[in-house]
Amino acid sequence: MRLLVPQKLKYRLFAAFVFLILLPFCALNLYNYQRIESLVQKKISQQSHYQLEQMYRTLEDQISIAFKTLIFLKQDETVRSVLTHPEQQSGLENKRRIENIFKNLNNSFFLYNPSVYFMILDLYESAYTSYPPRDSLIYKDLRSNPGFDRKLMNPSSYHWVPNDNNYVLRDVSTSAYLLSLYAYLENTQNKPYGMARISIDYSYWLQSIHKQSDLQQQYFLITHTGEDISQSVPKSILPEQVKARIAEHPQQQYFIDQDSNSLINYIYVESLDWYIVNRIPQSVLFVEIEELKRQYFITFFALMGIFLMMTFVIATTITRPLSHLQNKMKAAVQKSLKIRLPEHKFRGEILDLTRTFNTMLDDTNLLIQKLKTEERQKEAVHFQMLLAQTNPHFLLNTLNTIKWIAIREQNEDITNMTLSLGKLLEASLNTDKDLIYLKDEIELVQAYVHIQQVRYRHKFEVTCEYDEDILYALVPKLSLQPLVENAIIHGIGPLPGNGLIEIKVYREGSGKLIVEIKDNGVGIEQSKLKRTERRRPGIGLSNIEERLRLLFRGEGSMDILSSDQGVTVRFTLPFLLSTPYGTEHPA
Repeated sequence: MRLLVPQKLKYRLFAAFVFLILLPFCALNLYNYQRIESLVQKKISQQSHYQLEQMYRTLEDQISIAFKTLIFLKQDETVRSVLTHPEQQSGLENKRRIENIFKNLNNSFFLYNPSVYFMILDLYESAYTSYPPRDSLIYKDLRSNPGFDRKLMNPSSYHWVPNDNNYVLRDVSTSAYLLSLYAYLENTQNKPYGMARISIDYSYWLQSIHKQSDLQQQYFLITHTGEDISQSVPKSILPEQVKARIAEHPQQQYFIDQDSNSLINYIYVESLDWYIVNRIPQSVLFVEIEELKRQYFITFFALMGIFLMMTFVIATTITRPLSHLQNKMKAAVQKSLKIRLPEHKFRGEILDLTRTFNTMLDDTNLLIQKLKTEERQKEAVHFQMLLAQTNPHFLLNTLNTIKWIAIREQNEDITNMTLSLGKLLEASLNTDKDLIYLKDEIELVQAYVHIQQVRYRHKFEVTCEYDEDILYALVPKLSLQPLVENAIIHGIGPLPGNGLIEIKVYREGSGKLIVEIKDNGVGIEQSKLKRTERRRPGIGLSNIEERLRLLFRGEGSMDILSSDQGVTVRFTLPFLLSTPYGTEHPA
């Protein structure tokens, strides 16, 4: 990433303008255009859906008119007379009278659209139509049409056939199917005296709607199962995934088909269990917006190019004095800061920067002299510390000599005491670590106790109680030994009988480690009376309390509880569990 970040200030200013101003502004413009397209798409979808609703109402009107004409035919006395008594007039006269009724129906219900066709059959092998038939009218074939099957009709003796084969002359209608209403004409005793078929040429109606549309859109009629019924453009196909989505979301009304990049609108015709579907290509919807977008962004990027050039010139003008100042700084480093910048050559902010730079060089030279003096003082203190460490190291070497003499003379007491004292001296000399494992701290206590057992002739006993899973918890180094020492010297020492010191370490909650050292000695008050020259807590307690404060700040504390039966010292510190370096313990 560092390789991609410009190093020069003028290039950084230029990059900041591009990435912090130009690119966000471009992204904002693109976002706004997408919002505009979404709003336009929603508006056009609403308008298109409104058109579909008008088409739906038109189709419902056609269906309603078909019902009205059926009711009129049932109530017309002329129709009833011709169908029940055809022998009273000649066949031509009956035909003329029925055709006049068809014309009157057209005039009464404004059925000027030739896409609605009528046919009436009597029970005496006569048929009357409002259209030229495609095939010869054979009464037997007409009567046996499945549409007149009474089993398929409702209690009102009618039903709709959505895919009725077109029976009209091809010169009049080229549609493959018609929407037909089949019904029986019955008298007041519910006895049929004729049959009627009223058909709507929905394909012609759909194509007429398409011709009236301004956009390059297509209309489809499909069933609720996705079966194609008709389309406004011949040979146009509605994809199966679009049909499936319409079936899954019948109330959605419109969506975008990404495959064809089209807007799909649809509406459900409940009476027929159909869908009227409208498909509009998005390229048609947004052609004007795309042209406007192209013109806008050409202008926008031209202006941005000019702005970039101006920004680069301005950045160069600002950074030229800074470059000069940078070169002078490099020269100052090469000459060990023994240089000053001429202040008479600059004005404004650069002059203030030059003065500040000269002042900084003077202060830096002064600080360098102070640092050199302090470094010499630190070297002297370090030398004194090395001298101070000579005596403990000499004592440790002397103990090792005594240990080997005792081993050679086979004196186990002296050997064990020197080994224990050696462990304590090594721990005190190792100043690199402030925190050690609990198990190591317990070993140091045991080494100290071993020495004191010899001194006090096994007058006391020390017990340790802890869980195995906290052996590698971190505790301050040499924090238990001073407390055990106080318990032995001030508590157990003045005691007439044997003493007991209990060390207990346990967890409290999930984040605290509790360490308790309890003895059955004489207590703090009795100890003060017997040894007035020394306070009971001693320097060891204050030292531990101060170390807890420095190591753990407010999270470490120590409490002292004293009575006639002894003293309990309890200190609390954060529970820090370390991973052991070796495999000597399962933890």
